[in-house]
Amino acid sequence: MTAPAQQAVFDPGAAAGRATDAILRDTLRGSARGVVVDSPPGAGKSTLVVRAALELAEAGRPLMVVAQTNAQVDDLVLRLAEKNPGMPVGRLHSSDTDPYDKALDALDSVRKSAKAADLAGLPVVISTAAKWAHVKGVEPWEHAIVDEAYQMRSDALLAVAGLFERALFVGDPGQLDPFSIVGGEQWAGLSYDPSASAVTTLLAHNPDLPQHRLPVSWRLPASAAPLVSDAFYPYTPFRSGTDHGDRRLSFGVPSDGSGPDRVIDEAAESGWGLLELPARHTPRTDPEAIRAVALVVRRLLDRTGTSTSERSPDPAPLTADRVAVGTAHRDQAAAVRAALTELGVTDVTVDTANRLQGREYDVTVVLHPLSGRPDATAFHLETGRLCVLASRHRHACIVVCREGVTDLLDDYPSTEPVQLGTLVKFPDGWEANHAVLSHLAEHRVPWRP
Repeated sequence: MTAPAQQAVFDPGAAAGRATDAILRDTLRGSARGVVVDSPPGAGKSTLVVRAALELAEAGRPLMVVAQTNAQVDDLVLRLAEKNPGMPVGRLHSSDTDPYDKALDALDSVRKSAKAADLAGLPVVISTAAKWAHVKGVEPWEHAIVDEAYQMRSDALLAVAGLFERALFVGDPGQLDPFSIVGGEQWAGLSYDPSASAVTTLLAHNPDLPQHRLPVSWRLPASAAPLVSDAFYPYTPFRSGTDHGDRRLSFGVPSDGSGPDRVIDEAAESGWGLLELPARHTPRTDPEAIRAVALVVRRLLDRTGTSTSERSPDPAPLTADRVAVGTAHRDQAAAVRAALTELGVTDVTVDTANRLQGREYDVTVVLHPLSGRPDATAFHLETGRLCVLASRHRHACIVVCREGVTDLLDDYPSTEPVQLGTLVKFPDGWEANHAVLSHLAEHRVPWRP
């Protein structure tokens, strides 16, 4: 009788290495005019972009890099300067009074200008898509890297497409769709929909382009990756780069028995916590929910938390800069900031999902987009919004929400019209919300303030 075959042990480092090697091989030695890379949260998109930029530069191939915000541009410039301090890098900026991070002024290898002609001949030139769209009359670059390509609208890609010959597109398909101030219903289903993401339109016209995905999230812990992968990335699943027990969150001050302390302990133990307030229809800036969020943050800091992880065996203090609060609306974020100020809390990041994209913290506290609402609109059911809010943390995510959201979802089933020719984002927000709430129910702490 033969012994059963042993199941192969998953090696996250080796899996990520194989994916990166294949991406760089297609980028540097392939013949396709474009290469697309899908990345889950925290999979090392920026690391891949920096490595690809360095290898293209070392191969003597002039490169332009397109990012979506000035903060992303400055971060890439700093990363490149750190990896190769002697390599000249061009920072193409606007003519505004404060167009870039002043930290770049200390880097001798970084040349800054508002005119692309001043940066001609440099191995790498980096700018935003909006700035590149105004560049005219220059020789095309041999290569381009488009960072956060799913946040870029297709009309923005069209505006810069004449500046390069070949491109590497890197982005996260599960996050928020590109922002547009006008509705795109009149273009829905058309291959040239200007409101669609750059990648969606690119693949509609070039379905044979090489497509890769990064298979490992180095941010999300083992407690979070399965839920985020199943709920938001069912066709491109990924694994956590760490295992259960590799990370630990602990507190020096014991619980006082309150709802905020009990949900903190639950999240420290399991990676997730749901602080559930009584069911009620409320204004968007629900005072009780806002104060509950602020109290959770206050107690996180008061209880002298420490975290250990694969990065270092020594415990690291859970400081205010390693905690973030996520909301759906700007007025909610403003209300949370005001509540935190009343409690004497500063230096904690409080922002909307749109502005938290790409950022990473040890612990996040989330005000659920559907908490206290009488209806479930398309905005609040947006899959990418919930994905961003649920995937910023390295250790734990605490969600504050009023009871009754599951019933609300059942009262408002997904009824969005089906557009012929449109790629359906699966799962839709209705399904994703149900999946997340079902998991959070296992870590529920009821609380009546």
